[in-house]
Amino acid sequence: MRRTILVYGVVSAALALALKFVEYRFLVVEHSLELYGGLVALLFASLGIWLGLKLSRPVERVVVREVVVVETSAPFSVNAASVARLGVTPRELEILGLITEGLSTREISERLFVSENTVKTHSSRLFAKLGARRRTQAVQLAKEAGLVP
Repeated sequence: MRRTILVYGVVSAALALALKFVEYRFLVVEHSLELYGGLVALLFASLGIWLGLKLSRPVERVVVREVVVVETSAPFSVNAASVARLGVTPRELEILGLITEGLSTREISERLFVSENTVKTHSSRLFAKLGARRRTQAVQLAKEAGLVP
């Protein structure tokens, strides 16, 4: 009985191997172009991914910034010639200082105890005198003119 089972198992295994071999031969012979094309595509795709990762890797840069502290003995004083030339009023100069601090129109009006419309009016007149369109531009022009520190 064991012998029959052993022979039956060996014959079954041989037939299974023969079927796999025929299937493999059919796959390789009939579809060789697709197999080779797929292998080449896989090779180039992996090469492209590797090369892309290698070339686009960020380069480490060390940035060293030097801070120079300049000590001045005299405190900031407003350039009176620029104030006279531009015709800036003391209230406009006060509002310009608060704009330089980064306060909003509402915050300026609360600090000076005036309405927001009053602050907007002074700001628009100040911007016209400085030739600025935005708050940041007004601050920059005022610094260049020596109106604010």
